[in-house]
Parts: sequence; structure tokens; C-alpha cells
Amino acid sequence: MRPVADDTPCSRLQLPPGAWATVIDGLCARFPAIDRATWLDRFARGLVLDARGQAVAADAPYRVGMEIRYFREVVDEPAIPFEMSVLHADAHLVVVDKPHFLPVTPAGGYVRETVLARLVQELGNRELVPLHRIDRGTAGLVLFSADPASRARYQALFREGRIGKRYEAVAAPLPGLEFPRVRRSRLVRGEPFFRMAEVDGEANSESRVDVIERGSTRWRYALEPVSGKKHQLRVHMAALGAPIVNDPFYPVLRAQGADDWSKPLQLLARSLVFVDPLSGERREFRSGRELMEVGSREM
Repeated sequence: MRPVADDTPCSRLQLPPGAWATVIDGLCARFPAIDRATWLDRFARGLVLDARGQAVAADAPYRVGMEIRYFREVVDEPAIPFEMSVLHADAHLVVVDKPHFLPVTPAGGYVRETVLARLVQELGNRELVPLHRIDRGTAGLVLFSADPASRARYQALFREGRIGKRYEAVAAPLPGLEFPRVRRSRLVRGEPFFRMAEVDGEANSESRVDVIERGSTRWRYALEPVSGKKHQLRVHMAALGAPIVNDPFYPVLRAQGADDWSKPLQLLARSLVFVDPLSGERREFRSGRELMEVGSREM
């Protein structure tokens, strides 16, 4: 197990409503896969902090809304052999162009092999927080807030739909459909828990889909998520009959194993466009990464 280093970013949790007496009781209920002995060890080593960065006692009273910062540790964390690029960095905003396979934040078997951990190490700013998320398998742009004082104004861009997000994907041809088109559906948590599923009911997700390039066996698509549900673009493309190339989750869950670096998910967060809430300046960022070729073009 790797020791926690000074530049390791912490995970953050706002304690949800509950009748637990102590902080450790609430954490054990929130994370049942982590046993009480492990949490007690983390508390004893000062790896559970409050919003001010002060160590919290395991028997501290549980207070709804209290921010807890904790450091995860992973045994035999795999190394991700791909580099990210910092496209922009100022006192308030950082823009990263991330590779496939690299998680944005600590999750599952990854703590230090994440965009956040690498960014904290590179920039020396432990206040960095991602303003949105993209899947570990997806490459492309991620925005980070660098200053807590201005964070809410950048978060509002996403909450209020004032940021243009454009993705690209490579998938099977859909010659029987007209483009551009819009896919709307109701997405809910599926089985297993990390998948999403379309169900009957009022739509809570919307994606705009167009074709950029038509090849003989694959097409390149432009995707714009109007809403921001988990795996939305992946589910919508599979539902249209063109699952994204190398998608291990949709439409059918494949056997899970070690990552195959030669088969990245062919989904790229290509561009972000918005008016900066601090300066009023129009900003546009574009990923320099590329997906696979689609093959011979149709005439």
C-alpha cells in the first residue's frame, strides 16, 4: 500500500442526513466496503480532516452538512502509461486535456494515478477541484477550479447550461437514420450499479447527434449532451444502434479485466465554449487528441 504523500489529493464528502451518533458511524454506513478497523486506522493517522484541514476524531459528533476530507489508500495501484496536457492555467481556472484510461478523481483502484493527483503535483495547488467529470475511458477536456473564492461562479456555468460541450465518437454507420437528430430518454441506474439504463417515463436526458465523417465501416459522430447524466452519450449511441467502438459497458457488459491499452473507448471530449464569469471574455478550448480513423470514405 502506497503511503499518503503531501501532494496526494483528498476525497471530499458532505455528510448526508442520517441518525448516526459519530462521524465514523456515518462513514461506515456510507462506505460499507471499508471496514471499521480501516477507518479507525485512518483516523488514528490523521487521514480524516474537516473543511479547515484539521484532523477529526473518530468519535466526533455527526453533523449533517459537515465537510469531511479523507485520504484513500489502494493496494497495488496500477500505473497509467499515458500523459495529460495542461492547456490553460491561471489563478482561477485550469484546463486539462486528459488521455484515455486516466480517472479524473480518486475512485475504485485509483488514488495517485488520477488527473487530480497529477495536477496537484504539477501545480502545487491542493485547492484544485474538478468542475465536471468525464469517464475514465473517455479522453479530452476537463475544467478545474483553482480558487475556492471563484468556484461557485464557474460551477454555475454547468448547472445553468451556459457552457457548450462537444464530443466526438467513432461508431458503426447508421444509414437508415436522418442527421442531425436528437435522442431523449429517461436514464436510471442499471445493473450492475455502475451502468445506466433507459426506461419508460419522462425524459431526463437529451443528446444531439450529427455525422462528421462517413467511412465504409465506421462513422465519426459529433455529440452534444444537453443534459449531463452519467454515461449519457454511451447509452444514447448504443440505443440508436451504433455503440461506441471499444465500449465495454454498452449495449452488453463485457467481462471485466485488465485494461487493454490498444483498445481505448472511441469517445473524446473535443471542445468547451463559454463566457468567463469573471472577465466576461469568450473562452474556447479544444482537445488536441484524435480518435481512430473511420476507414475508406463513402463517395
